[in-house]
Amino acid sequence: MNADVLFKPFSHPKLELANRIVMAPMTRQFSPNGIPDAAVADYYRRRAEGGVGLILTEGTTVPHEAASSAVEIPCFHGAALDGWQRVVEAVHGAGGKIAPQLWHVGSTRKPGTGPCPDYPSASPSGLIRPDKKVMEALSVSEIERLVKAYTEAARNAVDLGCDSLELHGAHGYLIDNFFWEGTNQRTDKYGGSLVKRTRFAVEILESIRAEIGDDFPIILRFSQWKQQDYEAKLAQSPDELAEFIEPLSAAGVDIFHCSTRRFWEPEFEGSTLNLAGWVKKLGGKPTISVGSVSLTEEFIATYREGVAEVAGLEELITRMDAEEFDLIAVGRALIANATWPQMVKSDKADDLRAYDKAMLTELV
Repeated sequence: MNADVLFKPFSHPKLELANRIVMAPMTRQFSPNGIPDAAVADYYRRRAEGGVGLILTEGTTVPHEAASSAVEIPCFHGAALDGWQRVVEAVHGAGGKIAPQLWHVGSTRKPGTGPCPDYPSASPSGLIRPDKKVMEALSVSEIERLVKAYTEAARNAVDLGCDSLELHGAHGYLIDNFFWEGTNQRTDKYGGSLVKRTRFAVEILESIRAEIGDDFPIILRFSQWKQQDYEAKLAQSPDELAEFIEPLSAAGVDIFHCSTRRFWEPEFEGSTLNLAGWVKKLGGKPTISVGSVSLTEEFIATYREGVAEVAGLEELITRMDAEEFDLIAVGRALIANATWPQMVKSDKADDLRAYDKAMLTELV
């Protein structure tokens, strides 16, 4: 197996990376009172030392009262910024690059949780899933506050010396609540057609660009699947997918992070291209693919079964050799193996450890 394609430099006008391997964002909840400590800095430093080209941090919340569902989830504002400064310095000191994932959990936040338990959770239409309304729809004034919150967090990323930032617009969280018809039934400018449902994200992107300029790279993570419905699709066809990504690209997305549970699965009938492959083909901008890299089981199965064994990389290498997508995000395999890139590069993939969900109890 020749894995050289994984170690080709990635060259973008706004972002240069030593290789094509990205650490996928994974919520760990090891930040006391939302502040990442030395253990968090060491955790990310070890992955940088292990050869990851770009680290996408775990979801770190924007400055809004309902953004977080647990006090151990890191924030990206206030007192937490000193902690993130140490993380950035640790990663850079190890020769790595890092981008915070800016997050608001949206309607997935259960009432009474997080650092502001009395504040109402945020949902475009008050829906936590299709046909289940449990809260009030967001007012336009609150939406405007949320846009400012994302913008403030983006400014923080620039000021801390981060190399990029990622907006979390996937998996049934706030931005995705607006994307998905199942949770967005608004009749104003933020709802309606697929394109109109991108309006909230577009306003965030436009506001961030106005604040930080055009030279800082922005990644957007999105998904077809939702926690509320793993078979959901924002776009039913390539034509709909093109309609969806166009306004986001125009508003300032540089790289699309296309979240799937299994990277090898085709997105639409009649083609072997996965979601990242289709987005690259339709929009022309670089894409990150993700989903069960070097593991036999996707993440939902490991919650049940506990273990995912090591899988081969032949399919991944074939797709990357074909330039189907530009970067590949590795998640659970990097929890199990902090030096995953080095091991693959030195032809020691057979020595990789399997992933066990028990590993989530420690930050190592």
